[in-house]
Amino acid sequence: MNRVGSMATSDLALISAIAETAFPLTGDHHDYDALVEAVGDARLVLIGEASHGTHEFYRERAQLTKRLIVEKGFTAVAAEADWPDGYRVNRFVQASSGPSGVAPSDDAIDALSGFRRFPQWMWRNADVLDFIGWLRTHNDDTGARVGFYGLDLYSLHTSMHAVIAHLDRIDPAAAARARRRYGCFENFGADPQDYGYATGLGLLASCEDEVVAQLIELQSRRAEELRRGGLIADDEQLAAEQNARVVKSAEKYYRAMFAGRVNTWNLRDQHMVDTLDELLRHLDRRAPAKIVVWAHNSHLGDARATEMALRGELNVGQLCRERYGTGPGGAVNIGMTTDHGSVSAASTWDAPVERKRVRPALEGSYEALFHAVGIDRFRLDLRVLGEAAGGLYEPRLERAIGVIYQPATERLSHYFGATLPRQFDFVLHFDETRAVEPLERTAAWDAGELPETYPSSL
Repeated sequence: MNRVGSMATSDLALISAIAETAFPLTGDHHDYDALVEAVGDARLVLIGEASHGTHEFYRERAQLTKRLIVEKGFTAVAAEADWPDGYRVNRFVQASSGPSGVAPSDDAIDALSGFRRFPQWMWRNADVLDFIGWLRTHNDDTGARVGFYGLDLYSLHTSMHAVIAHLDRIDPAAAARARRRYGCFENFGADPQDYGYATGLGLLASCEDEVVAQLIELQSRRAEELRRGGLIADDEQLAAEQNARVVKSAEKYYRAMFAGRVNTWNLRDQHMVDTLDELLRHLDRRAPAKIVVWAHNSHLGDARATEMALRGELNVGQLCRERYGTGPGGAVNIGMTTDHGSVSAASTWDAPVERKRVRPALEGSYEALFHAVGIDRFRLDLRVLGEAAGGLYEPRLERAIGVIYQPATERLSHYFGATLPRQFDFVLHFDETRAVEPLERTAAWDAGELPETYPSSL
């Protein structure tokens, strides 16, 4: 059936209005001229994605970020990634010496080797490899120190080890205290969810007091580290404090998973925005900081414009608008959408990555509406919609594919209600997209997914 022909008359008028308003993207350098100019003096630019496994999202996000760095003086990229893994990349792109003067890797693939935890392909992929290689070259050629940092909180054990290793180098007595405090977790094994289960249900005492005490002690050293001087000491203090902050947030997050009283989504997104705050403060000590944020649409589009708000959920996009505003010096947020193609995703948690077929968008969704516009790739400024295109303010379905894609339950698993122009300032639509290429390709990924019409393929 012709998907456009099945649409309501009101949608047909809206499709025509969007076609008149949309700016086609041709792959030319000038595709994002107007968007870069519209960023103005924004301090934060949030660039979302509708999946964690789509090549076009990664590529275009990288191209736009390069222009923001070169033309607008952005000083860092902060990603939906764990802090220790992101910081390994940061040392590579800044060619900065680490602890005890240890030189960073000169190999971009090695710089990404910290991303071992599922889903590895989310950051260990060809597009991220290309971007961090470009960023290292940019910093080398210009003398800039544009950084790359992780915002997430899942690295409980890795961050504990990093705190202890840092203190071992500068204060063995402090390291011994950290070992005693973090030793509290040894009762629960290596899986943080075991900790969450035992403490969230009150079966065993939590480690909350210990992780808070460790963070406070590290923070008390900040003035001393600054007096020591030097960018390396300052950066290493930031890394250690943030690892301790991750441990504190992760402890609370995993404990809340089974307590049934606290929304763990909110804890995670609040942690990410608090990390942004810390990064801005840290980078401001050298020059006015401006950060590009990379994360999923569900984190960066304002939650108040979606059904998330009905569940009492907030997100990074909402909190950035509330804390920093949307005017000069504030936040600009950009979403990305697709109608069909392929995606790198797993079938279940911790399963191997597959190259899956993305079904055409459901009727009644923004993606189906954009498909009907008939422009393969376009940019839409949601702040200045014409009167006719204002029909976009009617709530619709919006698709979200994370690291798992389950087409059999697509409506339930991958769609939510939203009002797009209130979620984002701009949207980039790529009608047909393809899967991002993992650095470790599996036989299942290479084979791809059989078409629904197999074996006839008609």
